[in-house]
Amino acid sequence: MPELVKTERNYSKAIWILSIGINLLIGLAYFIPTITLSQSYDFSYIPKLNATLNGLTFLSLLGALISIKLKKLTLHRNFIFAALGFTGIFLGSYLLYHFTTPSTAYGGVGMIKVVYLFILITHILLAALIVPLALVSIARGLNMKTEKHKKIARWVMPIWLYVSLTGVVIYLMISPYY
Repeated sequence: MPELVKTERNYSKAIWILSIGINLLIGLAYFIPTITLSQSYDFSYIPKLNATLNGLTFLSLLGALISIKLKKLTLHRNFIFAALGFTGIFLGSYLLYHFTTPSTAYGGVGMIKVVYLFILITHILLAALIVPLALVSIARGLNMKTEKHKKIARWVMPIWLYVSLTGVVIYLMISPYY
């Protein structure tokens, strides 16, 4: 097996900064007025792009899960990096969209609205939680702290899968109202 780590690194400071910064930026996107970058540029394609990125994240995470079950560590790592990359691109496009475009209200009524709100609220809460958890898990994996990585990854993987899948579901439910 190729050596995956040469020296142990302390990622704690970066994890704290990224976790607080990302969650703060996402929160700000909902509380500050939208910014007009250009009258002529249309960002309406971004929600579909974001759903696609969430879907690719979900598939990458499934690939990572299958790979680790098959004890293919390098493939697992590559799938995790792909999921992290798709998530990073998603974050950038999500922030661009929400800083520049007014929010869309869900138009469903009755029980379907209750279902939508349940999915949305759990998605938002778990998305905020997954940022530090995923970063800690990845840091432990990079440092080959296998037992500590396994301990947190048992929680991270299902939460990250849920967040990425519900991101697609939320898009499908709200897309008729854009």
